[in-house]
Amino acid sequence: MKKLLAIAVCIVLFTTAKSQIYVQGGVNLSNITTTNTGGTQNNNLLTTFNAGIMARSNKTEPIALEAGLLIEGKGAKANSYLTSSTNDNYVKASFNPLYLELPVNFVLRLPLTHRNNIFINAGPYVAMGIGGKTKIETSFLGDKSSSTSTIQFNNDDPTTSQQEEASYDKLKRFDYGINVGAGIDLRKILLKVNYGYGLSKINSTQTDNSSNDKNKYRIVSISLGIPLGL
Repeated sequence: MKKLLAIAVCIVLFTTAKSQIYVQGGVNLSNITTTNTGGTQNNNLLTTFNAGIMARSNKTEPIALEAGLLIEGKGAKANSYLTSSTNDNYVKASFNPLYLELPVNFVLRLPLTHRNNIFINAGPYVAMGIGGKTKIETSFLGDKSSSTSTIQFNNDDPTTSQQEEASYDKLKRFDYGINVGAGIDLRKILLKVNYGYGLSKINSTQTDNSSNDKNKYRIVSISLGIPLGL
């Protein structure tokens, strides 16, 4: 936790007169890998959100360093139908954990006009689970019911190699991975598309992150950024 706080302090250093600071919000299309090779199922795609504040180390130079704090919705959904009908005899589940995410990106700007540019970005991220819900809806012979439960995280100490309080019904408190994205900076707004490639298995009992790519987050984000202080 102390390391995360130290990183957060570093983010404050970006908020100088030469920094480009912007608020960001958008849509996440989230999934979880289901195979050892990292494959996902399209029908498990969950629509959720991202929101927060980002800062780039300069406004005009071709190369910048970017960091920020975002609330990221992750997860997946699963729908099972007992018959050919999609209106009855089904079980629908959505799994939507929320994370406080710290991305750190290198940004390369390519000018379009005097003030506008397109950019590409790439870099690592770390994230800490802060909440979320699992929802289950069932329908059988016209009888419908639903339930909601709070997602539980373990109390992991990131300075150790162990997963403290690991359990099959708890997620790892911390996630990490790589972001790759691109967008266009129109000075008054930024339009961004990002792909989040998770490297950590999500269940707290899974420590073999490198043995295969099953049970890891995969997220496509489409976001709008609004610069501050123009």
